Amino acid sequence: MSKPDTKTAVVADGLRYKSKPSGSPFRASASFSGATMSCFMCGKHRLRSQMRTRQVLGKSQSVCAPTCKALDEQVEG
Repeated sequence: MSKPDTKTAVVADGLRYKSKPSGSPFRASASFSGATMSCFMCGKHRLRSQMRTRQVLGKSQSVCAPTCKALDEQVEG
């Protein structure tokens, strides 16, 4: 049940870890419309065009549209 023990070492220049992949999992975007945001409900990062705002706990939050499950099925298939 415990996580495997990962050996992490700092490279000689001190900027990167050997076991950590370089780069970002999110693509760079030149425009605001191509940016990603995390869904308040499921936590997955989606394009802003795939999200909508919804009142959650009295505040407007970004959530998947139409639902998280439906969007997962649409992206997979």
